[in-house]
Amino acid sequence: MALDPMLLEILACPEDKGPLLYFADEESLYNPRLRRRYAIRDGIPVMLIDEAETVADAEHDRLTAKAEAEGLHPTFEAG
Repeated sequence: MALDPMLLEILACPEDKGPLLYFADEESLYNPRLRRRYAIRDGIPVMLIDEAETVADAEHDRLTAKAEAEGLHPTFEAG
């Protein structure tokens, strides 16, 4: 189940308040700045810092390459 586009426009990392990358097929939101992945369970983003997964270098590289290859944009433009 894809997240509502209006929700995506306001979703931010709870730690640094920056934009996230949305991977619908992996049911996750990813903050490449902090290398934290937030799960989406039953269509609901779990935006709790304590439940975020810190990813290793190889996984970070995979996610950022996938985002670039698929033309994924952050949830909002930081400014």
